[in-house]
Amino acid sequence: MTKPLLSVEDLTKTFGGLHAVEEVSFQIQQGEIIGLIGPNGAGKTTIFNLISGYHPPTRGRIAFNGRDITGRRPYELARLGIGRTFQVVKPFPGLTVLENVVIAAFARHPKRADAERHAWQILESTGLAGRAGLSAASLTLAGRKRLEISKALALEPQLLLLDEVVAGLNPTEADQTIKLILQLRDSGISILVVEHIMRVIMNISDSILVLNFGRKIAMGKPAEVTRNPEVVKAYLGEEAACKP
Repeated sequence: MTKPLLSVEDLTKTFGGLHAVEEVSFQIQQGEIIGLIGPNGAGKTTIFNLISGYHPPTRGRIAFNGRDITGRRPYELARLGIGRTFQVVKPFPGLTVLENVVIAAFARHPKRADAERHAWQILESTGLAGRAGLSAASLTLAGRKRLEISKALALEPQLLLLDEVVAGLNPTEADQTIKLILQLRDSGISILVVEHIMRVIMNISDSILVLNFGRKIAMGKPAEVTRNPEVVKAYLGEEAACKP
């Protein structure tokens, strides 16, 4: 079997006496999209923060490309090939769209000319090249979310963590973002994505990991997960009422 790109083993994070994540294990293969779902407070963002180095785990192990990266700092992980977006998008409002991406590109391309060239390539691939000279503050929500993805891509990641990049978008914008995510997957980037819109997560994911109260309650193909009684009870039954 092919060695996984990311391997998470018995990952646990406690804050005081609270288990935000408890003994979660899963793997991500090269070029695979894993959907991460669960009720609010299930531990999804904590998983992101542990993988991307924003919090050290209390227990457990994280390996990337066969290398133990447990507890490594965010800038170290970015250089190794892990990029992420944030649910609340906060671009540098006083800078242009291009300048926002150039800042991220410096992590891979220290010379400004190289960083700008790389940033242009990213903006062309994400559909923002026509707005490169505009202030980031002038973008719509859809534009800011696409800029967030662009900044993460400037790090040239092998693994991309996407945190609700479709939430709040209209159907046309959502479909365009889905298309972009699939294009990134087809280019060889592995993706772990958190999304509450079930139409989206079911259509793009190769497998789905379900959390509840910090624990993994299921993982499998989308069709398998939707038939799991524990998942329906904990999450899908509630979500069905607001499914688009």
